[in-house]
Amino acid sequence: MSGATIVVIEDEEQIADAVAARLRAEGHRVEVAHSGPAGVEACAAHAPDLVVLDWMLPGFDGIEVCRRIQSERPVAVLFLTARDAEADLLVGLGVGADDYLTKPFSMRELVARVTAVLRRSARAASTPDGPLRLGAVTVDLDGRRVLRDDREIHLTPTEFDLLATLARRPSRAFSREELLAEVWDWHGAGGTTRTVDSHVAGLRRKVGAGIVRTVQRHGYALGDGST
Repeated sequence: MSGATIVVIEDEEQIADAVAARLRAEGHRVEVAHSGPAGVEACAAHAPDLVVLDWMLPGFDGIEVCRRIQSERPVAVLFLTARDAEADLLVGLGVGADDYLTKPFSMRELVARVTAVLRRSARAASTPDGPLRLGAVTVDLDGRRVLRDDREIHLTPTEFDLLATLARRPSRAFSREELLAEVWDWHGAGGTTRTVDSHVAGLRRKVGAGIVRTVQRHGYALGDGST
């Protein structure tokens, strides 16, 4: 996907400039901010399709930036972080991030992740699907909405696509590699199975532990929605 508007929020100017230059070379319109407050202002001014967001920022951190921009309008977020602990990654996913990239990273990997996030963010449901009921959870595949006890739950585009992939084929157990290919568009390179595990953990935390079941030594399948 080319021609997207992207805001890069990174306090290290050398990294920010390099990221912006590479994304512009890919055909995107890029704005840069170097602090939390400036990043929120840039997002309000430019209504980006994607935010490339550093975790550690002056003013306030990337977590707070993500909370504030998501409260204004849904937007795809790719975190750049030197933190790779599972708990930290789940915090980022929990406030609305779609993906994360651990520093140091290559520009080739950055472009691949940005392309995949933009594709997922723009993807509409390919065919109409009626609501699917899983215990107290309703998955509206056509409307891309998830409700639990009639209360809507905010999922990132990636989290919804993960759930929808499982829900459309409820009898199938997917390997982590298959989910990377179907949900993240990563075929053989560019992602790790830990990415799948982190998103499943975040999805369970938001919707309920029973929404996705673990298939031992294989991967994941749709659960029955019970907790």
